[in-house]
Amino acid sequence: MPLPEPLPTIMLEPIVRTALLEDLGRAGDITTAATIPPSIAMDGVIASRQSGVVAGTDAAALAFRLLDARISVVIEKPDGSRVSPGDTVIRLQGPARAILSAERVALNLLCHLSGVATATAALVDAVRPFSARIVCTRKTTPGLRVLEKHAVRAGGGLNHRFGLDDAVLIKDNHVALTGGIRNAIVRSRHAAGPFVKIEVEVDTLAQLAEALETGVDAVLLDNMTPEQMREAVRLVNGRALVEASGRIRLENVNAVAATGVDLISAGWITHSAPALDLGLDAKSSGQF
Repeated sequence: MPLPEPLPTIMLEPIVRTALLEDLGRAGDITTAATIPPSIAMDGVIASRQSGVVAGTDAAALAFRLLDARISVVIEKPDGSRVSPGDTVIRLQGPARAILSAERVALNLLCHLSGVATATAALVDAVRPFSARIVCTRKTTPGLRVLEKHAVRAGGGLNHRFGLDDAVLIKDNHVALTGGIRNAIVRSRHAAGPFVKIEVEVDTLAQLAEALETGVDAVLLDNMTPEQMREAVRLVNGRALVEASGRIRLENVNAVAATGVDLISAGWITHSAPALDLGLDAKSSGQF
């Protein structure tokens, strides 16, 4: 699997800078300032303590560099790399004070995003015998969407909508308030631009038939059984992309993929993925 393209620094910096300012508070790192002389240099290694897939290395590196440009950061395992316990992910060398002050922000981002990538990779591996692709949702941590969606790509998944403005997704409340699927689709088709895709969430095969009759680009099968999904794929017969969603877990994703759906979306890979355990080990390397 090819490694994902790194995000531009201009996209990372506002997020990382905000996190550093939050952690430094009103007086900076008073513990490190009290215990570590400013002349002390250190070498550090961020290593994996679990097997998984790494993501967030560029954000972590930026956390160190923003605090002190003299810090040398070498990424040994770029985003998308698989790691085992003991593998070195990042090497650091530079002012001890700045490295220690940036440590928690760097690890918070790196561990969380690597957890997202690892969870995504587990689902991707589970559906590998089939053509279905794993996609994320808008169920992301506020302020971290661009990073979490990048982490999904690092894990081998694809991104669904980035926001409310890049595609139409007609859900049950839209249908209820517009008087039916047909009305919602017709209104969306009239209002959306010619390059905007329209997807409709359906709960039943009857709703699916109405959506297909009206014409859509994609249908989202919400909380259907594998048997219903298989019949839905047969009814669609290539006329639209078919996405399965709802209670997708590692235990059932293979059965969902076997129904022939094109996409499988899971919200938990961004909002509830367990963090990957990585840590920083440091030693003194003399003085500046």
